[in-house]
Amino acid sequence: MGPLAFILVSGFLYSQVDGSRLRQEDSPPRIVEHPSDLIVSKGEPATLNCKAEGRPPPTVEWYKDGERVETDKDDPRSHRMLLPTGSLFFLRIVHGRRSKPDEGSYVCVARNYLGEAVSRNASLEVACEYNIL
Repeated sequence: MGPLAFILVSGFLYSQVDGSRLRQEDSPPRIVEHPSDLIVSKGEPATLNCKAEGRPPPTVEWYKDGERVETDKDDPRSHRMLLPTGSLFFLRIVHGRRSKPDEGSYVCVARNYLGEAVSRNASLEVACEYNIL
């Protein structure tokens, strides 16, 4: 078997064996759908979208205010679910007077062995209820 050569072109890794045609190989993750800011009522469901591409397919994790978000994959009783697309789904927005665990600034991070990609920030705010007398 002859020499094996690898060439990096525009973020894609190609291999060449014995002068044969180049073929696409593994590529680092990239975010193709970034999350958007949300304003949601307390107790309502919500989704922060995120979609990433790469080869091998990247794993996605979410961070809120710099801390990793716990989802149903970590705790089956969690009200936050990581969807197969990479989006973060809230069964219901939790918000109290003293505790506001869902309100904050979120990013999704996609990783594979070639690197990581970080989405734009998205804020999740809880809509205020006002009583008018």
